[in-house]
Amino acid sequence: MIGDPWQRQRLLDAFPFLHGTPEEFRAELFEQVALVRLPVGQLICHDGAHCNQLPLVLTGTGRVYKLGENGREITLYRVHPGESCVVTTSCILSGRAFPAFAVCESAVEAVVVRPAEVRRWMATSEPWREYIFGLIASRLQEVFGVLDAVLFQRLDQRLITHLLGLRQTASGRNIHMTHQALAVELGSSREVISRVLKGLESQGLLRTTRGLIELLDIPALELRAREG
Repeated sequence: MIGDPWQRQRLLDAFPFLHGTPEEFRAELFEQVALVRLPVGQLICHDGAHCNQLPLVLTGTGRVYKLGENGREITLYRVHPGESCVVTTSCILSGRAFPAFAVCESAVEAVVVRPAEVRRWMATSEPWREYIFGLIASRLQEVFGVLDAVLFQRLDQRLITHLLGLRQTASGRNIHMTHQALAVELGSSREVISRVLKGLESQGLLRTTRGLIELLDIPALELRAREG
């Protein structure tokens, strides 16, 4: 239950679709959900587990990833504030086990909804249903984008595209990330990523030092990312 008016307003602000729900629905939502706080690195769900609650993230970021038999990881998507986990939703609605791993990439604060309410509101609340279906559609597009990149793009293109994306949130041309972290993002190994980075460095496109990648020729990198 969320009784604090300030916490209720935070939930409404993070999930604007709730403003379009009837007052009775919001009252029931506040009554049924619970507030949770999880530390960075906390495992949220593991492959094969059954989902017993749906998180609506208020702050922080969760990462959903697959782990191969060879021990390599690949990130499927992240869950940011104002979002929920579509895999958890599908597992609750289908009764199937969670097919991946989810971990707190930073400290996470969320409200959690029990499976019974998730299913019942799908039948009784159109705004809730539209939110869930919209979430599924956007996440499917995101996961298909990952699949497309893995299957049809060269690793150097995928790496460059990822680095250029990180630049949008980085300061200047410097990206603070280890080779191992890049390998996890791209479903590769640290050794392979290091080899590709060394090749790009030899071409004068970037410079690598421990935990830091400096993008030297952004126009050329953008051109390489667009190559067929």
